[in-house]
Amino acid sequence: MDFDFSFLLVAVPLAFGLGWLASRLDLRQWRRSERDSPRAYFKGLNLLLNEQQDKAIDAFIEAVRNDPETAELHFALGNLFRRRGEFERAVRVHEHLLQRGDLAAADRQRAQHALANDYMKAGLFDRAEAAFRALEGSPYHTEARLARLALYERSRDWPAAAEVAALLEKSGAGSFAQRLAHHHCEMALTADARGDTAAAQQALARARAAAPQAPRPMILAAQRCVRGGQPGQAMPLWHELHARHPEIFALVADEYVACAQACGQAEAARATLIALVEQRPGIDLLRALARLDGVHPGRSERLRQWLRTQPTLGAAQEWLAAEAPQAGLEPVREAVARAARPLQRYRCAACGFEAQRHFWQCPGCSSWDSYPALRLEEG
Repeated sequence: MDFDFSFLLVAVPLAFGLGWLASRLDLRQWRRSERDSPRAYFKGLNLLLNEQQDKAIDAFIEAVRNDPETAELHFALGNLFRRRGEFERAVRVHEHLLQRGDLAAADRQRAQHALANDYMKAGLFDRAEAAFRALEGSPYHTEARLARLALYERSRDWPAAAEVAALLEKSGAGSFAQRLAHHHCEMALTADARGDTAAAQQALARARAAAPQAPRPMILAAQRCVRGGQPGQAMPLWHELHARHPEIFALVADEYVACAQACGQAEAARATLIALVEQRPGIDLLRALARLDGVHPGRSERLRQWLRTQPTLGAAQEWLAAEAPQAGLEPVREAVARAARPLQRYRCAACGFEAQRHFWQCPGCSSWDSYPALRLEEG
């Protein structure tokens, strides 16, 4: 049977024409997609700059529909959802990115970091911890460790916090020695509360090793000696605290006086406190000195002199506490006490949170060592 070459004369031009038509249709569709996607993307950016987040989200959703393979659009959309508090939608966007098999390694790590932040903001701390752990060895490992450190401190998981702080210290991410000392101090307090004195002693030793200059381990160690009936061993620790951190000493002045009296070192303690009062007078130091003198603080000549030179409501309150019962000034004493109460607080230097007692870690912003040892009226 002979082959009919006339068929080729018809089939080849027909195939060429169909191919050309298909390519034109694909090219038009691609051009339309490329045109629509940037337009929606830039529209979203413009709305975002004008603080119209609702409309920006709609624009980015349209852009994602036009170009579902672009990771940047997904990141923009997920971050917008998180900023608006729509954490569930943000999680879905970033989980969708992680499920893609064609995602580049850098984008995959970025999506993992974004997902961890979604969980963190949503309060899903267990999932956030796992997501941040998955970033070990990635360019985000320092940020992930810092986030985990904040998580462990919030949940008071001090051993885990100490482990991460030590890793950050070794990696050169900053100085975490003081923070690490606080973690070990917290572990010492926990061990003491359950009666495990050996573990408490070891934790305090680790705190001193982590930050030899830190004041809190010295204070806790001295307090443990006093509770154990060994005030003589506490005195060198109090003296070290006084030498290194005189600005902190007012917090423990009364404990120091009790310890000195128990050891027969009252005169040495008096000289130490008088020197401190001359440098930075405060109601706590004056009360401790009055205890050494065996008088009511309100009848102390030093307090009355301070009241004349630097009148404060706290000093006036002490004077009235001693004189009001005899002079019939009880209503005045009550009024002064009420007025003095807001000024006798400590204030966090980081966030301004005020408290009636001194904190090593601010209850408001979780900053460490942000509370000065002075009350507001003394600052």
